[in-house]
Amino acid sequence: MKYLMLGAAALAIAACSQETATEPAETPTDAMAAGDAEDGMNGEEHDAMDHGDMSASEKLDAVLDAQPDEIKARYEYRHPKETLEFFGVEPGMTVVDILPGEPGWYGEILIPYLGPDGTLIGADYSVEMWGEFGGFANEEFLENKKSFNEDYVAAVEAAGGEDGADAAAFQFGSLPAELEGTADVVLMMRAAHHFNRFNDGAYFTEALEDINAVLKPGGIVGVVQHRAQEDMPDDWAVGNAGYVKQSHIVSLFEDAGFELVESSEINANPADRPTAEDVVWRLPPSLGTSRDNPELKAEMEAIGESDRMTLKFKKPE
Repeated sequence: MKYLMLGAAALAIAACSQETATEPAETPTDAMAAGDAEDGMNGEEHDAMDHGDMSASEKLDAVLDAQPDEIKARYEYRHPKETLEFFGVEPGMTVVDILPGEPGWYGEILIPYLGPDGTLIGADYSVEMWGEFGGFANEEFLENKKSFNEDYVAAVEAAGGEDGADAAAFQFGSLPAELEGTADVVLMMRAAHHFNRFNDGAYFTEALEDINAVLKPGGIVGVVQHRAQEDMPDDWAVGNAGYVKQSHIVSLFEDAGFELVESSEINANPADRPTAEDVVWRLPPSLGTSRDNPELKAEMEAIGESDRMTLKFKKPE
């Protein structure tokens, strides 16, 4: 594999907890709650996979079948095959994974699926934005973020072996010129609410500028995001509870010049109907409000993971 060390970025692992009035102090933010830091296959296991002359769909099936149980446990709620195919991700592409972990839940799937002709680019929040979280985001934590590029590329190397995707990394607000116009697809998996919740959405605006810059003309942005009901209060749906309204996400992307190609209910969960007192981290896999309450935990497990919008946007040709 070849590796691109680009820019001064930061992220150790997407493992953080947000201390707010609406979120339990020990509850991870969505990046880790979604399982993006779960262990996956090592490089030797990836190398042992022989995909031969499989079609893209067959290769994805083989990659998904080879994942460890802790990753497979989330298939019921995350529908990775249907989701990646809906966004048009194929072997050999260059794909940006936003807030990925090292290499992350989707990263463990994408590394062997994209293969040696593909590239996986990890994109993290800026150190400035991480500082907005407070609490866990202390001086040591933020200092560790400065090695994100190296840490992410090393994690992809360890997970991918000889047959995995090449790797690069950057942090929003500091996209290297070398990466501009290189990506076929950008994946924003359960990361939009943090962009939206801080600094009156200015971080989202910055991110959309970098997304537009990193994409090829006609490139795709795939968004999967915890979905607030449209009749919920706007101040609750800003993202502090993890939920954002679908109409708001669509508006932000369209205002930035992207075209909404299609929406899907692949990741919908009608059982998740939060009130204004609820946060997304009450649900699996975090279960942040029921660690010491077996009855409540069972109730949250019965709901399952969050109701999610799945949106496919296109950069103009």
